[in-house]
Amino acid sequence: MKQEIKPFEGHYDGAHHMFAVRVYYEDTDFSGIVYHGSYVRFLERARSDMLARIGIDQRDAFESGDGAYAITQLNVKYKLAAKFDDALTIISHAHKVTGARVYIAQNIYRGEEHIIAAEIEAAFIHSSGRPVRQPKAWVEAFRSKLTDEDYK
Repeated sequence: MKQEIKPFEGHYDGAHHMFAVRVYYEDTDFSGIVYHGSYVRFLERARSDMLARIGIDQRDAFESGDGAYAITQLNVKYKLAAKFDDALTIISHAHKVTGARVYIAQNIYRGEEHIIAAEIEAAFIHSSGRPVRQPKAWVEAFRSKLTDEDYK
């Protein structure tokens, strides 16, 4: 009998979701530094895990025809380069939620070095492609993680 190995899961530290990744060779470009598109994949993994940790089942919502999130805006500031075998931490924080959208700040660190700052806007869309209200439980889950600073 084989032992089941579970994939890595992040966790919440207060209002912030923490997710670790390691840079693999496939994440780098010919110069040996992380390819810019790989950072977007790291951010996506962290966001998907963040949603799962607060009880949002994206797959179920999609398969039941309720809708899915689509990134409507992505702003990434590349500050420093990561390299093969670096251990990175992605810290994500949903700082604003409306009926159909969620706004998430994400930062990538290598130890204490801040290497990426990103701001994401995601809209909950119906299969028709039109924005629709997120499930009420999802909005409440996000709001449970907002801080006093988020309401200012």
